[in-house]
Amino acid sequence: MKDFQQQFTDYPSFLQTVSEGLWEGRGLDEPLARFLHPQVIFRDACGVGIGPAAVGSDVLSTLAAFPDLTMRAEDVLWCGAAQVGMLGAQRALAMGTHRGPGLFGAPGGAQTSYRVMTDFYAKSNRISDIWQVRDTGAILAQLGLDPRGWAEAQLARAESDSQPFREEVDMQGPYTGTGNRNQWGMAFADLLERVMQGGFSAIPDQYDRACQLDYPGGQSSHGPEAADAFWLGLRAALPSARFEIHHRIGMEEPLLPPRCAIRWSLTGRHDGWGRFGAPSGALVHVMGMSHAEFGPRGLRREWTLFDEAAILMQIAMHRG
Repeated sequence: MKDFQQQFTDYPSFLQTVSEGLWEGRGLDEPLARFLHPQVIFRDACGVGIGPAAVGSDVLSTLAAFPDLTMRAEDVLWCGAAQVGMLGAQRALAMGTHRGPGLFGAPGGAQTSYRVMTDFYAKSNRISDIWQVRDTGAILAQLGLDPRGWAEAQLARAESDSQPFREEVDMQGPYTGTGNRNQWGMAFADLLERVMQGGFSAIPDQYDRACQLDYPGGQSSHGPEAADAFWLGLRAALPSARFEIHHRIGMEEPLLPPRCAIRWSLTGRHDGWGRFGAPSGALVHVMGMSHAEFGPRGLRREWTLFDEAAILMQIAMHRG
């Protein structure tokens, strides 16, 4: 890749090297300085930070709770060019044992696995924009922790000017692209927009009858009916919220099915019954990411993720 070191055969190999260096190599010195821009913007669903120290703090706090954590990339979809920079949408499976005190309380020795979806923008070996969504709900469920209680405890320690992540604390970074115009990304984006406008009848038409679905909280299910229940529950909780697609990537590669990655948001009042309990009237921002694969009978696999704990933090903040 032009403007990238010769050791990287493609953009996914670059991101894999960075990820392995940070998480499994515990390289919080040289990899941070080498691959992260000094003013990198790190957006997590629970907050936003600037600089390699913000990324290092997230890695450290997670490793303190799960010292044996491994982060295994399942897929990377990407777009752009080396000359102008590239955006990679990575889906990773994290696995570790709760052996340390910290973010999730006293260690209990529970085995955990959860997904992390991250969009990375990089140019000339330096990552300068990051959007990350972690399935905190899956972690809390496996550790037997109450999500609302955990969210309230985090909010008590949060810095209100940067946590939790929402529109008013976001900042514009160097990446201003919206993805590519590949047909698969555009088709999935159109489907999500139609569903969020109330067109739930599109789901049985577009999803394979045997589709596999992975949703927040570590939930895994199959079939269009499960997809309908998930998206309906989300929209019912935020019926007046504004749905917006921020980035889309579609890809076709040898030996792989057509696939796509979408970064989206829902912003509005929690004024309906649904996934987040009784209506609170809280103004919430949902940072969401979805990956999908397609087959001869429609959408065959979907991974959608948002951080439920970050939403509960915003509801708790509204309640004071």
